[in-house]
Amino acid sequence: MELRDTYNRKIDYLRLSVTDRCNLRCVYCMPKGMPVCSSPSRCLSKETILRFVSIARKHGLRKIRFTGGEPLLRKDLIEIVRGISELGIEDLSLTTNGQMLAGRVEELKAAGIKRVNISIDALNARKYHFITGGGCLDKALESMRVAQRHGLSPVKINMVPIRSINEDEILSFAELSYHNPYQVRFIELMPVGDLSWSEKRRMLSQEVMGLIEKSYGRLVPLDVEGVSRNFRIQGASGTLGFISPMSDHFCGSCNRLRITSRGMLKTCLFSDKELKIKQRLSDKEMEELLLRAIREKPAGREERACLAKAMSQVGG
Repeated sequence: MELRDTYNRKIDYLRLSVTDRCNLRCVYCMPKGMPVCSSPSRCLSKETILRFVSIARKHGLRKIRFTGGEPLLRKDLIEIVRGISELGIEDLSLTTNGQMLAGRVEELKAAGIKRVNISIDALNARKYHFITGGGCLDKALESMRVAQRHGLSPVKINMVPIRSINEDEILSFAELSYHNPYQVRFIELMPVGDLSWSEKRRMLSQEVMGLIEKSYGRLVPLDVEGVSRNFRIQGASGTLGFISPMSDHFCGSCNRLRITSRGMLKTCLFSDKELKIKQRLSDKEMEELLLRAIREKPAGREERACLAKAMSQVGG
């Protein structure tokens, strides 16, 4: 039985934040003044997560991405991944900052993870350290290479272009995709907290694409995968993706729900409306909550919507 919302969109994808804790503090994810993290005891329990996924699977859920914060900080992550895999959800992926990934690739793959997205916003070590609030670029790059060697592919590299901070790195990321089989994805800066800051710093996908085409020539269009419009530099080993939540809304084809680390079920990243998943809910009540969320999923986000919370609190 598949889930379809009021606008006939098939809902089969869940972005599951397992923690809002992180070992970095990226400028666009955890802005100054935002709380760093909540207590692990306030996160949704493993048992409640598995129960919700089991119910959602009966309604057609087929894909889950684990997010955070940094999901690898959750001590029972492997147990959660393995439990969900055993429920029959085969498309399992993970978004990480790569600081801890290299040494855990094999156990993640054994538990059921098929692919990873690694957030890397600069290939210059000093600039990376600044953007991430103290991160080590070498650790992120080693995680990228280890994941590729162990077949968690395609390895996707998420880069958020920020004007006057890392815009001079855009061509370096394009070159990374030319020589390696990675999927480099440029994601438009989203309005978290201080809307005026993000508007001044945001680089839209068309601008980023134009910079790359000036150096590499016209990009070869490929498929559209979810929210990413994909291209390839002529002769390149990898691909380039452009995710444009601000300039080219993909609401009409949105197939996802989100669960925050505190158990709030969100129908839209940019919506303040949340439904609380509680441990004491019966299976029937949890199912009714899921179906209510599907019914209430909006057609699209408000034009001037802003994420008042830090991205780490919502789930990247």
